[in-house]
Amino acid sequence: MNIHLSLAPIIALLAGILILVQPRLLNYIVALYLIIIGVLGLVDAGGMHMG
Repeated sequence: MNIHLSLAPIIALLAGILILVQPRLLNYIVALYLIIIGVLGLVDAGGMHMG
């Protein structure tokens, strides 16, 4: 029996629980998410070669 877990749903679940427990964390969680997505997007775009 193989169990395959993706990282994104686990992070989303943990973030949701943290926001329910401590609503003030929402700002930090959203900011970190946007920063991480932005950095990953820049790194991925930098690795693409045109032509």
